[in-house]
Amino acid sequence: MTSTWQKHPFRLLLYLEWILLGISLFGAFSFVIPHPHHQMSHPAGFNLAGIVCIAVLGITGLWLPKSNKFLQQLYILSGFVFSWLAIFLIARGERVFPALLLVVVIRACLMFSWFRRIAVAILAFTSFVTLQVMELTRFSLFGLALGRPLPRMLRRLPPEELRSIWFSWMFNSALLFAFVLAFVLLLVGAVLAENSSRTKLAAAHRRLREYALQVEDRATLQERNRIAREIHDSVGHYLTAQSIQLENTVLFMAKDTAKANAHLAKARQLGKEALSNIRTSVAALRNSAEPTISIAQLIADYKSHTSLQICDRLNLPSPLSTEINISLLRIIQEALTNITKHSQATEAVINLETKEHQVLLSIEDNGIGFDPNHNTTGFGLQSMAERTSALEGKFIIRSQRDRGTQIKVQIPLFPHHD
Repeated sequence: MTSTWQKHPFRLLLYLEWILLGISLFGAFSFVIPHPHHQMSHPAGFNLAGIVCIAVLGITGLWLPKSNKFLQQLYILSGFVFSWLAIFLIARGERVFPALLLVVVIRACLMFSWFRRIAVAILAFTSFVTLQVMELTRFSLFGLALGRPLPRMLRRLPPEELRSIWFSWMFNSALLFAFVLAFVLLLVGAVLAENSSRTKLAAAHRRLREYALQVEDRATLQERNRIAREIHDSVGHYLTAQSIQLENTVLFMAKDTAKANAHLAKARQLGKEALSNIRTSVAALRNSAEPTISIAQLIADYKSHTSLQICDRLNLPSPLSTEINISLLRIIQEALTNITKHSQATEAVINLETKEHQVLLSIEDNGIGFDPNHNTTGFGLQSMAERTSALEGKFIIRSQRDRGTQIKVQIPLFPHHD
């Protein structure tokens, strides 16, 4: 089969079709076997041809048109054609026709929307009523008459009473068939809705698993970045300061042994502090632990360990949240490390204050400066920007050659996290 056709998608409905076709075949075979007291109204060849029509209708149900609208409509039309051929060839359609029409309606439900399903159901009901009228009028086609003569007992009744009984029977049959059609429409609709819900649920589960993997990968990446920032901002600071002290040790080793020993002692102390910081960071990787020193202590530490003249103005009337405090500490730490390592500055000014529900941080130096458009790939600057962005703040850096560098950070006191 080509991709235009597909296997019957629902075994339950396929089994229901087979049951209805079996009922039709049972009704058809009852007319193939002659009754000892009645004469057959149709030759046996016609009856067998009608049974073949029913069998063909059943076989075509194994494969359904997939998406071609014209082919689907032609398929349903052929179902009606085979149903009508079967009842004309078998003659007694009241036992065969309803089940065949229900088979056609079920298949229409599998291919069409609700509007077209109802249209096919109306066509099936109209066909059923038309059959009743044709049997009442003893309609014949090419000598093939529908229905059989009425029993003698009924033929003896007055015409008006006979007509009343006949119309009452037709009305009840049509009403019952209408209820059966409605039930079939609702039943198949429920089966299709349940299958659609199950398919959507499976797709949702699949997408959820994909999102979970994406979130896990993103969380892993964020955690790696966080660890990298912590190592760079904390350990990098101590190692930079230690490197400066060792350089001073080498510088004064030949001239002033006392100063060289003092710088060496500071370098050893910084090494111990770096090791202690590493141990603290490793122990607190799973928790956002508070920093071991405050911003004021950090600035005082730089003043004592470097020759950089730092003018700090810290105006924080109320304590900051742990998250903001850690980010500001790391930003200041990274800025002072960069100034000490790269700027060749002699002075730095740090302003930290709260204003209009914001924390404002400004760091300026009188160093050689740099071009921000060509020097933004460093991990330190990226780390500061990421910390600020994580708190929904703004990170601004201005610098020019031989004019120093200015860093400004604005962080809302109450970030709106999703």
